[in-house]
Amino acid sequence: MASTSAPMVNASPSADRTGSIVAKVAVFLIVTCALLFYVKWNPYYHKAWTAVLKRAIGTSIITGTTATAPAPSWHAAVSYAMTYFKAVWQALVAGIIIGAMVQTLIPQDWLLRHLGTRRYKSAVLAGLCALPTMMCTCCAAPIVVSLRRRRASVAAAAAFWIGNTVLNPAVLVFMTFVLSWKYTVLRAVFGLLLVFVITPLVARWAMRDTADPADTPTPAPLTAAPPRRVTQFLAAWLLQALRLAVTLIPVYVVTVLVLGALRAWLFPALPAALANSLWAILLLAITGTLFVIPTAAEIPVIQTLTAFGLGSGPAAALLLTLPSISLPSALMVGRSLGWRTVLALLAAVAALGVIAGCVGWVWLG
Repeated sequence: MASTSAPMVNASPSADRTGSIVAKVAVFLIVTCALLFYVKWNPYYHKAWTAVLKRAIGTSIITGTTATAPAPSWHAAVSYAMTYFKAVWQALVAGIIIGAMVQTLIPQDWLLRHLGTRRYKSAVLAGLCALPTMMCTCCAAPIVVSLRRRRASVAAAAAFWIGNTVLNPAVLVFMTFVLSWKYTVLRAVFGLLLVFVITPLVARWAMRDTADPADTPTPAPLTAAPPRRVTQFLAAWLLQALRLAVTLIPVYVVTVLVLGALRAWLFPALPAALANSLWAILLLAITGTLFVIPTAAEIPVIQTLTAFGLGSGPAAALLLTLPSISLPSALMVGRSLGWRTVLALLAAVAALGVIAGCVGWVWLG
């Protein structure tokens, strides 16, 4: 009797696609975690011990160890920019790398399904995704731009953008030991309100007459493209990274220079009668919203200014507005989120900063 053999079974296209997606996501997670460990998690672990032991994490990037910033000049601009970029350049590079990987490795149908709807859960998920990245809004901007290019909703991208700063768990730890637990509670409460309530509402209002990926139903999986070689993925990633760098960095550098030059006007020395007044709260809520600082720099700024007599109300306003958003980061993401959305978020942060300042005036004493 002739023997029969089992037929050969070839892997299905669906199985090949699933394996390709798993491999891409695994690469994304491994590289992202390695970058965050190097530029964020490990340095923050050591900085936390500094906060515990020294009750300080550095000097004020705005005024140094003095009560006022240097007068507007080219030297003031360059010195601030050099200090600032020395503190953030590694995180900026990491943000560009991660942003480029979002565009080349993360499946678009997954992003559309989870971050591309106007449902509240998309903004919540994006805000939660911001917790481990812990970047300033400028360094998170490349990722925000990439999320929008992959058709994440405006609300989700904005929640990720602002959640990076105001909900940074490491900063909350530093704040507890350097300032006080009251500052930490105030920041956490207003930060949660800003990321998970105000930002989605502002985005929804700003996009009410504008088409967005969220206007379409949850999509079916997109048709898979033929598998590509590793070199092709690397070329695509490099192209996206260069595109992000070329489009975002020039305006970033220029606005940091301008703000660095004008910081003496933005943060003037206040007479004792105004150091803890509504006028000071209003002024610093606005300037804090526009000014740009590295991650956690608001803590030594507040520590220094309060040592020279700044009241608890204006300090509380800076506590929320300084890290939340800035003019450079707003310009970097303006086209991606929409200028109406960005302007509304700037106004919302400043207004919430005034409220936080009033609460801090009463509660912090």
